[in-house]
Amino acid sequence: MKVLIIEDDSRIVRDISLCLKMRYPDVSIIEADRGIRGMGMVETESPDLLMVDDSLPDIDTLELVGKIRNFSDVPLIILSASANDIDTARGLEAGADEYIPKPFSPIELLARVKALLRRTKGLFTRQECLCCSGNVLTINYSTRDVFVSGRKVKLTPTEFRLLTELVKNEGRVLSHNFLLEKAWGPKGVDDLSFLKKYVYRLRKKLEPDSQEPQMLLTERGIGYRFAAID
Repeated sequence: MKVLIIEDDSRIVRDISLCLKMRYPDVSIIEADRGIRGMGMVETESPDLLMVDDSLPDIDTLELVGKIRNFSDVPLIILSASANDIDTARGLEAGADEYIPKPFSPIELLARVKALLRRTKGLFTRQECLCCSGNVLTINYSTRDVFVSGRKVKLTPTEFRLLTELVKNEGRVLSHNFLLEKAWGPKGVDDLSFLKKYVYRLRKKLEPDSQEPQMLLTERGIGYRFAAID
């Protein structure tokens, strides 16, 4: 299990790490002391659990949670030193799954983490296999693992989101605006160059020849579609 902690207090990061390693000896802890940097790590590191401080120095935590929810459904805990019922409600509405008060006891921390992981496990359990121009594309929605003809391909959360949206609509042309909203949310980026960049990255990872794509096809001036199954 990989846990990302976005917290600017190194002592709290250390305490959480010690607690988690008591219960999960193989846990991998990664950390960021700034919210913007941590948001980038959610995408590049694909953590299994995210813990976020409620008073970050560079961005409002609720804003950060909302931005993360535009591209990731990672189980998310807010660490709060002064949460009341209103703060908790706002955090949950923004997309947090759980609140843990600071200071916390190791028993409470581990109990809440265990309960959250139990609740979120199995939200996506379907696995899909598709044949595309001689290649077999396998998507495991529970683990977010993607394979092309048995070869594991590592995708960022945004890449995974784009791919699954195209696969779910196999054969249909999806407009640029539709894909931008699905990948980055209604208040996300509206720059077509972002979408083109991510489709290019997907093709590099999935297609035998990214210059002659067989899976992710361009409909000029409109959008993209996932190729029909052979």
